[in-house]
Amino acid sequence: MLIFSRQNLAYLAEPKTGTTAVEMALKRRADIVFARHRKHMPARGFHNRVAPFLEQAYNLRPDRVAVMRDPVEQLSSWYRYRTNADLRGSPKSTAGISFDQFILDVIADDPPDHAAVGSQFKFLTSASGDVLVHRLFAYAHRDRFHAFLQDRFGEALEFKKQNVSPKGETPLEPATLAKLRAARAKEFALYDRLMDAGGVLEFAPHSA
Repeated sequence: MLIFSRQNLAYLAEPKTGTTAVEMALKRRADIVFARHRKHMPARGFHNRVAPFLEQAYNLRPDRVAVMRDPVEQLSSWYRYRTNADLRGSPKSTAGISFDQFILDVIADDPPDHAAVGSQFKFLTSASGDVLVHRLFAYAHRDRFHAFLQDRFGEALEFKKQNVSPKGETPLEPATLAKLRAARAKEFALYDRLMDAGGVLEFAPHSA
């Protein structure tokens, strides 16, 4: 997460949506940088804890922005990332596990360590399901997000690919996809709405 007082902006870093590239491009311009275990603080945490602090301490009520990725693609990136040799032998490794099994583990009531990756919908919303960011951009149209940032900062910015997941095929059986879509219907619905809007949605965040 990055917070910029001059630009009145808070970037909430949803995992596997190009967050490291954004961080590398903007980190030196940020007034507050949440790194390591706080880098991917969900919108609910920001709304409940960080936003009140910023308003009380600095009279700052920043616009909240985030990026959302196609749900299957985002999970594919998680899966491929966790095939990395550095994770071999770790409970978080997906080596030797099929993508189908990974998806089934993700949507299980108690996901094992390798499938404990959260959900984009929960990252972006309150307990009642209200979206808690002001602008949501589609990863598939991240050029619009980059253009928004360049306009807000008033300068050209360079976004270099960083921390990219290993390449690999992640075929998914239709039956498994159907189970995923049923388990995460709200996430797919939000993403479809985002894409139908051309890759950008604006919200007035509700109370958590």
